[in-house]
Amino acid sequence: MTTQTHEFQAEVKKLLDLMIHSLYSNKDVFLRELISNASDALDRRRFEGLTDAGLQDEAEPTVRLLADSEARTLVIEDNGIGMTREELVENLGTIARSGTLEYLKKVEQGEAGPPELIGQFGVGFYACFMVADRVEVVSQKAGSDQAACWKTDGSGTYTLEDAERDGPGTTITLHLVDVDGDEGISDYTDEWVLRSIVKRYSDFVAHPIRLTVTKKEDDESPAQAVDVEEPLNSMKAIWTRPTSEVTEEEFGEFYTHITHDHNAPSLHVSTSLEGTFEARALLYIPSVAPFDLYHREMAHRGIQLYVRRVFIMDECRDLMPDYLRFVKGVVDAEDLSLNVSREMLQQSKPIQVIRKHLVKKTLEELGRLMSQDEEKYLSFWAQFGPVLKEGLLGFEEKKDRILDLVYAHSTDEGDGLTSLAAYVDRMKDDQEAIYYMAGPSREVLSGSPHLEAFRAKGVEVLLFTDPVDDVWLEQMPPEYKGKPFRSVGLGEIDLSDETEKEEQEAERKQKEDDFGGLLGGLRAAVQDDVKEVRLSSRLTTSASCLVRDEGDLSPQIEAMLKQAGQEVPERKPILEVNAEHPVVKRLQAIFESNGTDPRIADSAGLLYAQAVLSEGGQLADPRAFNEKVAQLLEKSLG
Repeated sequence: MTTQTHEFQAEVKKLLDLMIHSLYSNKDVFLRELISNASDALDRRRFEGLTDAGLQDEAEPTVRLLADSEARTLVIEDNGIGMTREELVENLGTIARSGTLEYLKKVEQGEAGPPELIGQFGVGFYACFMVADRVEVVSQKAGSDQAACWKTDGSGTYTLEDAERDGPGTTITLHLVDVDGDEGISDYTDEWVLRSIVKRYSDFVAHPIRLTVTKKEDDESPAQAVDVEEPLNSMKAIWTRPTSEVTEEEFGEFYTHITHDHNAPSLHVSTSLEGTFEARALLYIPSVAPFDLYHREMAHRGIQLYVRRVFIMDECRDLMPDYLRFVKGVVDAEDLSLNVSREMLQQSKPIQVIRKHLVKKTLEELGRLMSQDEEKYLSFWAQFGPVLKEGLLGFEEKKDRILDLVYAHSTDEGDGLTSLAAYVDRMKDDQEAIYYMAGPSREVLSGSPHLEAFRAKGVEVLLFTDPVDDVWLEQMPPEYKGKPFRSVGLGEIDLSDETEKEEQEAERKQKEDDFGGLLGGLRAAVQDDVKEVRLSSRLTTSASCLVRDEGDLSPQIEAMLKQAGQEVPERKPILEVNAEHPVVKRLQAIFESNGTDPRIADSAGLLYAQAVLSEGGQLADPRAFNEKVAQLLEKSLG
């Protein structure tokens, strides 16, 4: 048999039902779609009127809403470009054929210029069938004196007839379904319902949207009533205006408008992206952290997405990484790959380009705030610093841009904070690494025996106290300005210079020989808790401390993994003892006298427990420790 070609057959009623009930998750968006279409029509008439004086209109380009609660109708009217009888058939009588899309094709072919149009799929009009069972469209093309009326009940057929209209434009009349018959539907003849929908979805449409409402001149005379047009949208899309023309008061009012946060923001950032992809953004850094900031999945994201001033979504998570989830504001793009209902983004290159630009600009502005007003930046850091450092966990981010913004406590700053850049500037010429400690609090870290040698040598150590610090500092060895980060509690550390090392080498070997027996005895007593006991080069006043070996997890990360229910590999630290401490010297004398003296084993347990407590840890058997301390007190008191 020869190959035959057939067209797919579609049952129009079923296709329409599927589209109406599957595309949109919220019935209110029907009004957004119809207002967007009206706005497009106004833009087209304005643009084409630049070259054809016959299309110009002295009347203000306006979208009007008229609601009749008794007749159960809602009218959406505009004085835009309008449609001919043939265009009504093409645009409304053919599902998924968009007049906007056809116009954009002409633009690409050089046959027309590009006004700001957003409808591309040709299905937005049919959203009205979510709330209406009959629709009438009366339209008159600008430049023509003949109007036409298109009617349908969504059953798969429509009628077309001549009509009359006062002038060019389009009037859509929706015969609304019964509110009582559908729990998910609002009363779209109610003034406040219409106000809230327009405020949410179309507040920044460039043309005025007006609602005709009935006002009583005298409350005591119900018969005395007049129809009044009231504005519904603000049209104050201040992100489209040059920053120099917007006052600080306006920036503040807009922040409150979109966030409902009455605290003044710390910073606002206006930026635009031009070239292949065009977008404008107005971003804000709040001054107070929201209560859900650390509930990453539940946290409210503050980036609202618009396409040519028409609201698309309230929380566009794709436009900001998690570590900048505190940023609020709006992004208005010229063109994005939305799904057909315009409620979700498709994965596309423009989104990634816009996101990259917003991240870069936000970090740049934070850096500028840091250099120009450090006090204000430190207030920001107190609220959002831990979240910002989450960016150091990712592999796709340029970590230096975030490290430039990091502050931490240090052994030289008291209660104050220092930036990494300032720390590096203060480093000694022969210092090869950025030394740090991470732990639960500055107070615990400041008292750590690990810092004794650093203080003796005058070497500053950074103190990181946020839970995220343990992770990013150990996830992969970071560097900053060519200097690696090194934990003061990891491995062996020798702060001596080359001359001192040569002088101390012979002394160190001698001490290891002298104390070798005692170290073995101590290890035998605590071998279940430590992997090694050795002499310390970092202790000057304390008797002992615990040190992690290269590659070992920190106690904080171990605790986090266990809390998350993950299996943690067994890790034993290294116990370092100070050969110059009176206790260790006395133990050495006891060992030389009697290597099996029970006081050696008891002291080993106490030295280990003391080291655990000094770093803020918890003892596995506090009762046994208390008993040993009580015995020592009893003996010392006679």
